[in-house]
Amino acid sequence: MTAFRRYATTAAGVLILAVMLFPLYWMVNASLLPSTELVGSEPAWLPIHATFDGYRNALSSQGGHLLTSLYVSLGTVAVTLLIAVPAAYGLAQLRAAGGRLLVFALLIAQMIPGIVMANALYVAADALHLINSPLALILADSTLSVPFAVLILHAFMRTVPTEVREAAAIDGASRLRTLLSIILPVSRNAVITAGLFSFLFAWADFLFGVTLTSRDERAPITVGIYRFIGAHMSDWNSVMATGVMASVPVAVLLVVAQRYVAAGITAGSVKD
Repeated sequence: MTAFRRYATTAAGVLILAVMLFPLYWMVNASLLPSTELVGSEPAWLPIHATFDGYRNALSSQGGHLLTSLYVSLGTVAVTLLIAVPAAYGLAQLRAAGGRLLVFALLIAQMIPGIVMANALYVAADALHLINSPLALILADSTLSVPFAVLILHAFMRTVPTEVREAAAIDGASRLRTLLSIILPVSRNAVITAGLFSFLFAWADFLFGVTLTSRDERAPITVGIYRFIGAHMSDWNSVMATGVMASVPVAVLLVVAQRYVAAGITAGSVKD
C-alpha cells in the first residue's frame, strides 16, 4: 500500500509538472520561430530556424514596463511585510482585544471585488496626485496582499509556544526585540510565503495597473503586454517573447522558494 501511494504521488507530480510545462514550452517555441513559420499549416515542434528578433523587439518596447513591475512588486512586498508581521504578531501572540473580529474582517476583505476597490483607489490617488506614480500601484496592490499575509502569518505564529515569548520577557527583551530576534526567525517560512504571494499579486495585477496609469511609460508589464498585443497582432513571436520575459521572474521565484512555501502554508494547519 505504501509503494502504491508513493507511485501515485510520483505520477501525480509528473502529470502536474507536464501540464504546467506544456504551455510554457509552446510559448518559448513560438517566441523563437519566425513569423512565417508561426502561420504555417503544420505546427513546428522545434525552432529549427530560431530567431531572437522577437526578444529584441520585446526588450526595446517592454523593458521599462518590466522594471516598473519589478519596482512595484518589491515595494508591495516591503509594505506588506512591514504591516502584516506586527499585525499577525499582535493577533497571534499578544492576544489583542477584538482579535477574532479583526481576523474575520480580514477574511471578509478577501471577498471584496477588485473593481469596487479600483474605483475608490482611483479617486484617492487622483486627490493625492499619485496617478501614474509607482507609489499608487504599491499602495493599491498592498490592499490585496496585506489581509492575505496577515492570515498566513497569524496561522503560523499561533503555533509558536507562548513560553518562548515569556522566557524572552523574563530576560528583559521588549516586545519589539522579541518579535525581531525570536518570533521572526522562527516564522521564516511563513514570512517567505507571505512575501512571495505578495510579489505574485503585484506582478500579475492588471486591474489596478490599467486604472491608475494613463501614460504608457509608467504602466506595469501586464498593461504593457495588453497594449503590445493590440499593436503587434501580426508579430506573434514578439508577443510570445514578451510573455516569456514576463514569466521568467515568477518561475525563478517559485522554483527557488517552493520548499519554503510548502512549509509556510502547511505549518499553521495542525496544532499540537
